[in-house]
Amino acid sequence: MQKRKLGKSDLEVSAIGFGCMGLSYAYGPATEKKEAIALIQAAIESGVTFFDTAEIYGPFTNEELVGEAMAPYKGKAVIATKFGIQYVDGKQVVNSNPKLIKSWAEGSLKRLGLEALDLYYQHRVDPDVPIEEVAGVIGELIREGKVKYWGLSEAGVQTIRRAHAALPLTAIQSEYSMMWRSPEEELFPVLEELGIGFVPFSPLGKGFLTGRFDKNSSFDSSDFRSIVPRFSPENLDANQVLVKLAGDIAADKKATPAQIALAWVLAQKPWIVPIPGTTKLERMKENLGAVDVELTAAELDNLNQALVKIQISGDRYPPELAKRAGR
Repeated sequence: MQKRKLGKSDLEVSAIGFGCMGLSYAYGPATEKKEAIALIQAAIESGVTFFDTAEIYGPFTNEELVGEAMAPYKGKAVIATKFGIQYVDGKQVVNSNPKLIKSWAEGSLKRLGLEALDLYYQHRVDPDVPIEEVAGVIGELIREGKVKYWGLSEAGVQTIRRAHAALPLTAIQSEYSMMWRSPEEELFPVLEELGIGFVPFSPLGKGFLTGRFDKNSSFDSSDFRSIVPRFSPENLDANQVLVKLAGDIAADKKATPAQIALAWVLAQKPWIVPIPGTTKLERMKENLGAVDVELTAAELDNLNQALVKIQISGDRYPPELAKRAGR
């Protein structure tokens, strides 16, 4: 497995990580525990050294799962987790109360079975708490040896600048794929300037770029995609042009559409580390195979020109969740 460093930091991880959320949460019923542990451990054995989880996934159950799966592999992988979203009366609420961050970190440490959190993200920016105050608490946790690196998820560029000035950031996590290219406009230049790494979640467009879905696809009420505008029947149908583009290139490269989508993400910048998730062993191995798919400069240019001409139908979040991104 190839390795990459996140920005200018010395945090080196596998070129493709593993997003663990879907094993417990958001994409339908949770995977059976033994099966999920076996999959995480198979990823480690396949060379993955970067795993992503969060307190809210479950909540708590995903961190517990990752902790149990990683117990025999202590020190062999980087585990990223997140704070700053809580359930209140059955609804997710953004909360980065500085008085509570340390207790949240302690909870994550216990569930993950770690002495220090490798990478600790603020899951969403709390508009009621200055980011400098959040950075101050994280700085204390770093000095106490309980956090090694920190980052932000779905933050706006001004918040990123302020946070980095207060305490240097190692990584920013946001959605990015052939289907959602907005980070290229404002985010990428800032990350390059400041030397911060980028960790794209949903690099396969929440599964759409695998070619699995069409207008006849349906989603269980426990599947987040059931409320995502992009996954309505009409938008699934309208966006098939993107799947066809990936499929045509995949046929020429003797690869799969998913591998083309991931290879495209990897080709954008050397400091990008995507974290596709899956519940299936064969899909995990397929995803990792993307590191061996080489897109030449000419192929990449042709692909990017084709992508510019495709108008993606449907928003990536319902309105109430879209408000939390880009603050």
